[in-house]
Amino acid sequence: MPEENQNQTPAKGPIGRFLALSPDSVPKTVFVAVTLCLVASMIVSAAAVALRPLQEVNALKDKQINILQVAGIYDPNEDVVEAFAAFEPQVLELATGTFTDKFDPATFDDRAAASDPELSVALTDDPAGIARQGKYATVYLLRDDAGDIDKVILPIHGYGLWSTLYGFIALEENGNDIFGLQFYEHGETPGLGAEVDNPRWKALWNGKRLADDNGDLQISVSKAVPAAGADFHIDALSGATLTTVGVHNLVNFWMGEAGFKPFLDNLKAGDL
Repeated sequence: MPEENQNQTPAKGPIGRFLALSPDSVPKTVFVAVTLCLVASMIVSAAAVALRPLQEVNALKDKQINILQVAGIYDPNEDVVEAFAAFEPQVLELATGTFTDKFDPATFDDRAAASDPELSVALTDDPAGIARQGKYATVYLLRDDAGDIDKVILPIHGYGLWSTLYGFIALEENGNDIFGLQFYEHGETPGLGAEVDNPRWKALWNGKRLADDNGDLQISVSKAVPAAGADFHIDALSGATLTTVGVHNLVNFWMGEAGFKPFLDNLKAGDL
């Protein structure tokens, strides 16, 4: 064999040439970074999928706790599922203020329905800033030992300063006296708009009235007491004007004709 052929280095393929590169070369550095990103993303994706059922269970439990709290019957030492069994969920048709059996209250998703063109309407008059309103909503009835309605828990939501606030308002059996209000999700400013979570501010809602004796909605979240009187007034959040306005607007929207008023009228008339 000729001498020049004996001294010739065998040709390397793409993999061989890559492995022969220095460990701190640009191609190897990029390869390692991309590989780590891909592996990490796959691990995160797999964990998210695996944990989704647990997240859904925790979200449902948190919602149930908030309903128990706004109704004034939450006991941290009692099983949440057992305590929540005291409530009777019903899917309500907002336009008629009557219950419907078109949906299962245990699985009906109010938020998903509000995004479904078949189950919602686009709002032109939109003081709550929600853009679309579901035609149906899940309400929760709490009955006394005699089987009569003791409290009703209504879902409410609307835009504040930075976010949509999601919560519940609890009313007495007359459909007019407020027992409590509670938000379970929002992104308002800590120390300002986020004071909607302050127990002292939430306590201000207890005993207030929605409408006057003529049935006119008078509830007001503001700095000054309205002309209707203190029975209809909740103090504004200090330093959080836009969040205060948002809460005022969303409560008035949902308690008004476009919201739960047809249902509350039926409740007052004893037609449920």
